[in-house]
Amino acid sequence: MPSSSADPSPTGREPRRLPRHPASRLAERWTTVDGIDMFYRESPVPPDAPVMLHLHGFGLSGRYLLPTAERLMDDFHTFVPDLPGYGLSGKPAKALDVPGLARVAARFLDDRGVRSATLVGNSMGCPVILEFAHLFPERIDRAILVSPAGGLHNQPLTRAISQLTIDGKREPREMMGIAAPDYLRFGVPSTVKMFRSLTRYPSLERLLGLTIPTLAVVGSRDPLMPSPRRIQEVARHTDNQVLLVVIEGAAHAINFSHPGELAHVIRQFMADEAITDDPDSPGEARAYEIHRGASHPPATDQDLPDS
Repeated sequence: MPSSSADPSPTGREPRRLPRHPASRLAERWTTVDGIDMFYRESPVPPDAPVMLHLHGFGLSGRYLLPTAERLMDDFHTFVPDLPGYGLSGKPAKALDVPGLARVAARFLDDRGVRSATLVGNSMGCPVILEFAHLFPERIDRAILVSPAGGLHNQPLTRAISQLTIDGKREPREMMGIAAPDYLRFGVPSTVKMFRSLTRYPSLERLLGLTIPTLAVVGSRDPLMPSPRRIQEVARHTDNQVLLVVIEGAAHAINFSHPGELAHVIRQFMADEAITDDPDSPGEARAYEIHRGASHPPATDQDLPDS
């Protein structure tokens, strides 16, 4: 059951308190997974619809995912947790690597009584989803990978820091108000350990091994990702169910900066429809697909603009 604003923690630590001001229309709650207090958000009145679990990125809490999650909460039973060691959730005795986070995500769903779900991730959340699919293939319905990061393009750490600095200048100003305290809370030692785990994780191998419908969304101005044209070249050598979509004008934190466009694309993907631009966001950005796996319904060909 959801905790009140000051329920005693089952782990014996200080009482768990909810934020004074809710960050969205999603309900804010506490639970305990593997002896660690976990803070999460959930559809206040869960619809009779598939479950959608949103997983945040490197060093961040789930708060920046809320603009997109809130737009989808009436269509899907939505969860947005802070994984252990991140945001308001408690810290494990030993920092979790990518497989560890994937296992915690599965146990969080166990705790909520959920058998299977569609997983939506941003940045680090994408490798976590890929590992979840590898470890628990029967528990993932679809995968939605937004700005997947952590490969060779982000090595070494100094390059990744430079990319993050560039990205910070391309994100909405409000994003810094969320990211700065999250990064400070996460800390330097955790940053170094998690970076090593991400750069050693076989993301491409896991992606090519997926056997479920998969949506990958990238921003045309994302400094942490290869160019959309390069990603398209790699995708053309695959024959799985990956659908690749570009949101023109977006940088890395698409879930925060372009929630209307992203939610629109996600709804179309979930309904197996062709990807079209969001009519409710005219002039703000343009979403279009650049690769569709053979298992997806046919769609109108769209040319990739010059990058």
